Amino acid sequence: MKVKGLRWWIIALIGLATVINYIDRSALSIMWPAMEKDLNMTDVDYGIILNVFMVSYALGKLISGKMFDVVGTRIGYVISIFVWSVSSLLHFAVRGIGSLGIFRFLLGISEAGNWPGAVKSNAEWFPVQERATAQGIFNSGAALGSVVAPLIIALLYERFGWRWTFIIIGLLGLLWIIPWLFVNKSKPSKHPWITEEEKSLIRSGKPEVKEEDQKKGLSLFEILKYKQAWGIVLSRFFIEPIWWLFVGWMPLYLQYTYDFDVKQIGMFSWFPYVGAAIGSIAGGWYAGRLMSSGKSLNYSRKLVIIIAGLFMLCGLIATIVYADTPSKFVMIVALVLFGFQFAISNIQTLSSDFFSGKSVGTLAGLAGTVGAVSVIILNFLIPVITKESYTPAFILIAAMVPLSIASIFILCRNIKPIDED
Repeated sequence: MKVKGLRWWIIALIGLATVINYIDRSALSIMWPAMEKDLNMTDVDYGIILNVFMVSYALGKLISGKMFDVVGTRIGYVISIFVWSVSSLLHFAVRGIGSLGIFRFLLGISEAGNWPGAVKSNAEWFPVQERATAQGIFNSGAALGSVVAPLIIALLYERFGWRWTFIIIGLLGLLWIIPWLFVNKSKPSKHPWITEEEKSLIRSGKPEVKEEDQKKGLSLFEILKYKQAWGIVLSRFFIEPIWWLFVGWMPLYLQYTYDFDVKQIGMFSWFPYVGAAIGSIAGGWYAGRLMSSGKSLNYSRKLVIIIAGLFMLCGLIATIVYADTPSKFVMIVALVLFGFQFAISNIQTLSSDFFSGKSVGTLAGLAGTVGAVSVIILNFLIPVITKESYTPAFILIAAMVPLSIASIFILCRNIKPIDED
C-alpha cells in the first residue's frame, strides 16, 4: 500500500499530540480557582508549582532532545506522551503542594519532548522549503490546544469536577499512541507506504550524507562552537516569556482583574489562541511562499521574523494603552500571540536549517531548555512586579522582542546549512 502525502499524516499526528499536550498543561491554570479552595492553597503556591513545571520542562527539553537523537522520533514520541499522559491522569490524586509538585514535575519533563521531537521529525520528513510550514502546523496544535482547552476543561469541570477532569484528559494521550505506531512505521527512506515521488521530494535540498556517517552527531560542546547555535539559543531565551506570560498567568489575570470564575475564564481565555493558530500556519506558509518565489532561505526566515516582531510590539503596547475591558484585552492578546507564532515556527526550524542528522534534536532541546529558564525567571518576577498592575510585565516582555530578533540578525548572518566537519 502506498499513501500520497504521507509526511502530512505524520505532522498531523504530531499536531494532534500538541493539542493534547496543551490541554493537559492548561488544566491546572484554568481549574486553579477551584483547586486552590479545595486544597487550601494560595497564589504563592501556584507560582511555586509553575516553576516546578518549568524547571522540569527545561531539563526535559535538554534530556529529550538527546533521547530523540538516540532512539528516534517514533519511539521517542511514545515514551514522551505515555509518561506525560500518566502524569496528567495522576493529578486526580493530588492532596497538597507536595503531591501536586511531583506530578507537575513528571508532566513537565515528559511534555518537553514534544518540541525537539517535532523539529527532528520535520527535518526527517520535509524538504527545506516546507519545514516552516510543517513547524507551523505543529505549533498550531499548541494554539488549537489552548483554544479548546478552556472550553473542554470548563465543561468537564462543571460536569465531573476537577479530579475526574484530569483522569479524562490523561486518557487522551494514551489513545494517541495507537495511530502513531500504526502510521509512523519507520523513517521515510524505509517506510513501506511512501511513494518514490515523495521520497525524492523529501531528499531535495538536503546534503548527501554517507551511510557510515548517519549515526554520528555533534556533541553539545561541539554544537556551541558555532555562533549560529548561540543565535538560536539567545533568540529563544528572549522570545519564550511572551508566550508563557499568557499561558501561565492570563487565567489569574482574568480572575483578579475582572473577578472571573472557572466558567468565565473558560469562556474568555480561549480567544487569543485563535490568533496564535492563524499565526502558526501563516508564518510557515509565508516563509515557504517566499522561498518558492526564489527568495533565499536567509531572506525568507528573517523577513518573517521582522514582521512578527512588529505585531508583537504593537500588541504589547496596546495591552497597556487600550486594554481596559476583558473583550479588548483578549482581542489584543490575540494579536500578540499571532505575532509570536508567526515567528516561532521559523525560529524553531533554524536548528534544522543550520545542522543535520543527530545534531538537530540536541540543539533544539538546548534552545528549548534555555527558553524555559527564561520563563522560570519570569515566573519568579511576575508576583513581585504585578502587585499593582500587569503593566510592568507587559513592558518587560515588549523589551525582549527586539533582543530576540537582534540575536538572529547578529549571530546568524547567513541562514544556510553549515559544514559540521
